[in-house]
Amino acid sequence: MRSLLFLLQKEFRQIFRNKSILRMLFMMPVMQLIILPLAADYEMKNIRVSVVDHDHSVYSNKLVSKIKASGYFILENYTDSYRAAMADIEKDKADLILEIPPSFEKNLVKEDESTLFLAVNAINGVKANLGAAYLRNIIQDFNREVRLEWIQFPRFSPVTSIEVQHANWYNPQQKYKFFMVPGILAILLTMVGSFLASLNIVKEKEAGTIEQINVTPIRKWQFILGKLIPFWILGLVVLTIGFAVSRIFYGIIPLGSFTVIYAFAAVYLLAVLGLGLLVSTFTATQQQAMLISFFLMMIFVLLGGLYTAVESMPYWAQLVTKANPVTYFIEVLRMVVLKGSGFAEIKEHLAIIFGFAVVLNGWAVVSYRKRV
Repeated sequence: MRSLLFLLQKEFRQIFRNKSILRMLFMMPVMQLIILPLAADYEMKNIRVSVVDHDHSVYSNKLVSKIKASGYFILENYTDSYRAAMADIEKDKADLILEIPPSFEKNLVKEDESTLFLAVNAINGVKANLGAAYLRNIIQDFNREVRLEWIQFPRFSPVTSIEVQHANWYNPQQKYKFFMVPGILAILLTMVGSFLASLNIVKEKEAGTIEQINVTPIRKWQFILGKLIPFWILGLVVLTIGFAVSRIFYGIIPLGSFTVIYAFAAVYLLAVLGLGLLVSTFTATQQQAMLISFFLMMIFVLLGGLYTAVESMPYWAQLVTKANPVTYFIEVLRMVVLKGSGFAEIKEHLAIIFGFAVVLNGWAVVSYRKRV
């Protein structure tokens, strides 16, 4: 036990003397949590639209004014030439074209219907789909307003319609930041556990300090615990900092228990620390460890459900996510933070992560060699 305490004391001294590690531990989580949720936002705004108005009627002007007032669109061009609007698309000055036909108001009043034409620049598929959906919603809302005007006149009979009332659960305002922040927290803990831990151990190899430890009576399990425990503690500290930043900047307060979050995070850190230890056993330099860690982090981020829902991925990618521990941590954080889930709802995730911890740490211990 005295040897282990000596190793822990040595590790904490090394960590707090290393300014680059301190910056990655404390500055990186704050910067990423402030910048990434603001930058990675699927709520589209400032969508540029060119309107081709062949009617120039009261109703067409009302529709254009409603589009401008929505806050989602910028009226890039208002013309009666479709060729001019198409030129805006080709020059990348516009994202959508809305064409209003010559008899728009006349058909709307006399025949109870009219047709609009919508052309979308679909190079950016997400922006195209969302922009078109926003515009269709505005047009439908405008259609309801026109119908309410007609009902006042006896010659128009109200058309039977079905209204759908809906409620947004767990994220009432549909803020994408609420979806992103728990995922970013999971990625930050993964970086602390696997990336920094592996670099720290490999640095010992390069400095030759492991050779000095080899001549001491310190056992292999003591050396491994002495390397992993500090980053296990620091990982929980980073998680605490992350929740503080989320509360201050985004007003995110977990609906579930912090006990559930920290209990799962403690087991998860054991798993990713085992991964970091495993990487260190197969690398001799920090550059090698960085390359392998970067490769793994790319897989974790892209196939972890951070940006794209796992259910939306191809079948083969969904199979890969089952072998990705980050996937389970992101899901658990979103469940506890946004839905208020407890141990009963996350018990399967906890069992899987515990399995990852046993396998990765067992593999790392077997592969580890004290003499390198």
